[in-house]
Amino acid sequence: MDGYLEATAQWIDRATVVWKGEVVAANHYALACSAEGDIACADGDLTGDVHLVRLTPGQLTDAQKATWPHLAAYGALKVDPRDADLVRDALRGQVMAIERGPCGALLTATGVQIPGVLDDLYAGAAKVPLGPTGNGGLAVWAPTARTVELALYDGPSTDRRTVHPMRRDDATGVWSVDGPASWRGRYYTYLVTVYAPAAGKIVTNEVTDPYSLSVSAGSGRSQIVDLGDRSLRPEGWTALTKPPAVRQDRASIYELHVRDFSASDATVPEAARGTYKAFTESGGAGMTELRSLAKDGLTHVHLLPVFDFATVPDRKADRTEPAGDLAALPPDSDRQQACVAETAATDSFNWGYDPLHHTVPEGSYATDPDRRIREFREMVAGLNGAGLRVVMDVVYNHTHAAGQDPTSVLDRVVPGYYHRLMDDGTVATSTCCANTAPEHTMMGRLVVDSIVTWAREYKIDGFRFDLMGHHPKANILAVRAALDALTLAEDGVDGRSIILYGEGWSFGEVAGDARFEQATQAGMAGTGIGTFSDRLRDAVRGGTPFDADPGVQGFGSGLGDRPCDRLAHYEDLIKLGLAGNLRDFTFTGSAGTSVKGSEVDYNGGPAGYAAGPGDTVTYVDAHDNETLFDALAYKLPGDTPMADRVRMQSLSLAAVLLGQGTAFVHAGSERLRSKSLDRNSYDSGDWFNRLLWDCRDGNGFGGGLPPAKDNEARWPYARPLLADPALRPGCAAIGAARARFGEFLRIRYSSPAFSLGSAAEIGRRVSFPPSGAPGVIVMRIDATGVDPVNTAIYVVFNATGTTAAPAVAALKGARAALHPVQAASGDPVVRRASADPAAGTLTVPARTVAVFTQTHQGNPARPR
Repeated sequence: MDGYLEATAQWIDRATVVWKGEVVAANHYALACSAEGDIACADGDLTGDVHLVRLTPGQLTDAQKATWPHLAAYGALKVDPRDADLVRDALRGQVMAIERGPCGALLTATGVQIPGVLDDLYAGAAKVPLGPTGNGGLAVWAPTARTVELALYDGPSTDRRTVHPMRRDDATGVWSVDGPASWRGRYYTYLVTVYAPAAGKIVTNEVTDPYSLSVSAGSGRSQIVDLGDRSLRPEGWTALTKPPAVRQDRASIYELHVRDFSASDATVPEAARGTYKAFTESGGAGMTELRSLAKDGLTHVHLLPVFDFATVPDRKADRTEPAGDLAALPPDSDRQQACVAETAATDSFNWGYDPLHHTVPEGSYATDPDRRIREFREMVAGLNGAGLRVVMDVVYNHTHAAGQDPTSVLDRVVPGYYHRLMDDGTVATSTCCANTAPEHTMMGRLVVDSIVTWAREYKIDGFRFDLMGHHPKANILAVRAALDALTLAEDGVDGRSIILYGEGWSFGEVAGDARFEQATQAGMAGTGIGTFSDRLRDAVRGGTPFDADPGVQGFGSGLGDRPCDRLAHYEDLIKLGLAGNLRDFTFTGSAGTSVKGSEVDYNGGPAGYAAGPGDTVTYVDAHDNETLFDALAYKLPGDTPMADRVRMQSLSLAAVLLGQGTAFVHAGSERLRSKSLDRNSYDSGDWFNRLLWDCRDGNGFGGGLPPAKDNEARWPYARPLLADPALRPGCAAIGAARARFGEFLRIRYSSPAFSLGSAAEIGRRVSFPPSGAPGVIVMRIDATGVDPVNTAIYVVFNATGTTAAPAVAALKGARAALHPVQAASGDPVVRRASADPAAGTLTVPARTVAVFTQTHQGNPARPR
């Protein structure tokens, strides 16, 4: 007998079971079902309380094949109409698919995957309120459960409880209970009696609510709350004034981790460090800097996960931090990372990409986890008051655990439904965790409901989807539609002003639209929902984040001084990136011929994929992989002076800030932030993730060899760099980098020409005159009719070690000057850049980005 411990059959609707392999006409098929969950196999046959749902050979329809493309080649079996009334009851117990030979011998017995049939039978559940439903009422979707009861506790940790039966709606599979208003504030769990394949039997799981709005410290119990309650709202919350809305392609986003922001900031009271409260400390160094960035033009702060996640204890007393004086250890030592590793499981740091409750604020970021809702809202208000809108990094593509794990929530309520299963019934883990399945109706609904709650109740201004390519495009578009329906009058929120973007990578079991049309880079083109573009990132930095040799150079990391075919190709990718990475944008490529964005190669595929500038998020570093400073440390020649390293850092960031599309910057890159060469600092503690606002403390470089787990193969490259004192910047270097970043922000927002808004306008107005020199890119933006002062703007990127003087035919005889922001720059080098109208040349010093304006009356544009 084959397949007994697997689940290779899939019940895709109430009438159809797909069978992995050939359906043999002479054999007999059935679903073996047991309400007791006791089906087993002994002596070559089934044992237990077995009841049968008969199956007959059939065919998949074209519609079924389109809905389930990865099952199109499977055999099909149809539920015998005589047994159709047994289906609902069968799903509330153990189900196996069996095959017997012509004489009755058991040939195959396998588990059955049931998400499809649940979506078919209980489609009405998609519209039923779930979670706290008002006053003390609660509802949970658990269609396969035998029973569901409510355990109502006297407090967050007491054992005293009362147990209340919940009633089942057979049409929707939703269990509910009506409670008095006095239940509000009480803690609760569900007691779900259900067949769990991971346990192989009927179990009673005590589990929190997938629709929790509040949980106890440690996340062991949900809490009945009304998010509109006055006690959960900070002063002025209902009338919160937000910074003006910004069109997606005009946004500039600063990616920030809540703990990084203040954990090392001595200007913040100790009790508030690493918490939401730090964003309310107006005199703290971090908030002072955020206000300064907003004044320069920054529009959004993107917060790494701030929902309830599994890997940091909520209460400070339950955490353990690394011991010893790590700062006193040698800069190339392996002792710092060893100290961090000793307490990594219980310290205060994790990126947080391991969801427990998707719609509850993280407790460890609150000074008191029982006040997390109010303190989260205070943080949002603090950032809005500083002139910044707030983006949440959301993770719906996986959970921390599945099956019967104590930190598995979804799978202990409806086993086998919320997670994506492979063809053998195991949970897919291509995201490094237990993948969810937003293609299933109720998982997709949870995503939409959760996002709407964050938008309406927490006034979040944008969402970044982790591994968005693992979502169906339809799911992300449903989020967009739900947000667009929110209005100031009805919801207190202008949903249309909320921006959306995510990681559009395609890999794993869903790659190539294997199961559905994915929310990938190409898939989201034309939706105005942004995806990160790795094209410009790789061209500026050089190589890819996955190179065995981290020293592969790019345009911004030294290749400009080494003309080669790779440099020429990188320049094509950068030009395309500056133009919004549009698939139909046409320019003269490195081969000297006209080329469309979709015709430029990127690792064997089209580089240009966007239909409009709002489809693209441009960046050169993020929380993943080495920071920009660390990448340049690997790639620039070892004897490169610090002043030149600063210039190359600024040049690289300028490629982000001065292009069309959403600009995205990792927090601290504007001040040369280093993670001591750590390429995956998700669990590397506060030490490797320091964000240092006081330049006297350095930038984090030379903090020891990065943790061995993800970096040991690069230690031979890293050790001599970390030991070199010349690679640790001082205040002059950090201050210069910050000043140049601010200048580029001010230039970006000095003219609408840097955010033209449409593919047609970009195609008409953006061009790249030949520079005449490798390592030099000239961008021209026709600003006529867009900018009230300027007729054209020129940006020259000189990545070489020598002065460049490209001749631009359109400038000959024209009146042009260095942009007033740069004319007043504290950088004496850029102030030497000049325009020569007689010759039509733009002279730009080495390793410098210079911006020139051509005006109606010869008057340079004034920043605004």
